[in-house]
Amino acid sequence: MRMSPPALPRRVAAEFIGTTALVAVVVGSGIRADSLSQDIGVRLIANAAASALGLGLLIALIGPLSGAHFNPVVTLSEWWSRRPERGGREALAYIGAQLTGAVAGALLAEAMFGRAPGAWATEPRSAPHLLLGEAVATAGLVLVVQGLRHIGRPGLAPVAVAGYIGAAIWFTSSGSFANPAATLGRSFSDSFTGIAPASVPAFAAAQLLGMLLGMALAGVLYGTDRGADEPNPATARRTG
Repeated sequence: MRMSPPALPRRVAAEFIGTTALVAVVVGSGIRADSLSQDIGVRLIANAAASALGLGLLIALIGPLSGAHFNPVVTLSEWWSRRPERGGREALAYIGAQLTGAVAGALLAEAMFGRAPGAWATEPRSAPHLLLGEAVATAGLVLVVQGLRHIGRPGLAPVAVAGYIGAAIWFTSSGSFANPAATLGRSFSDSFTGIAPASVPAFAAAQLLGMLLGMALAGVLYGTDRGADEPNPATARRTG
C-alpha cells in the first residue's frame, strides 16, 4: 500500500537530516583520508568513493520522503520546472534546511574527529579555472537530475547521481562541490575538503550559473515539456 505524502515539516526535516549526513560524510572522509595518507591522489580516491557511496545511500533512503535534493540548485531547478503547480514556500523551506544542515554536518564531522568545531577553512578556491570547473560540475548535475525526470527514470537517481558526483570530483578542476549549501558547510572545516569563506560567494555564483546552463542543456536535449510525471514525495527518488 502506498504511503501518503509526508507533510511539509516532515519533508523539511528529511532535507535537514539528509544534508547534515551528506556533508558529514564528505568532510569526515576528507579528515580521515588526510590523517592516513600524505598522497593527495590516495586522499582524493578515498574522499570521492565515500562521498559517492554516502550520497547514493542517502538518496535511496530519503528520496521517498522529500525527493532527497540536499542541494539548493536542485531545489531551485525543480521548482522552476514545476512552478505552475508548486509555490515558493516549499523551495524556501528546503533551502533553509539544506543550508543549516550543511553547517551542522561539517561541525559534526569536526567533532567526531576530536577537532574544535567552528574553525574556518583556510584553503582559497577562487582561481578562474576553479570557478569554470564548478560551473561545469553543477551543470552536469542538474542535467542528470532533469534528464532522469524527462526520460521517466527517476528511480535511477541513487546510482546515476552518485556516479556522476564521484566522477566529477575527478574530472573537474574544482573537485565538484556543485552545491551551495555544502560549499557553505565546508567553509566551517579547515581540512582537505574545506573552502575559505572568502571563496564561498564566487563558488556559489558559479554553481548558480551552472544550474542555468544545466537547465538550458536539458531544454535543448529534451524540449520544454515536463517529461514523465514526478512521483509524489512518498515515492520520489531524485536529488542533488
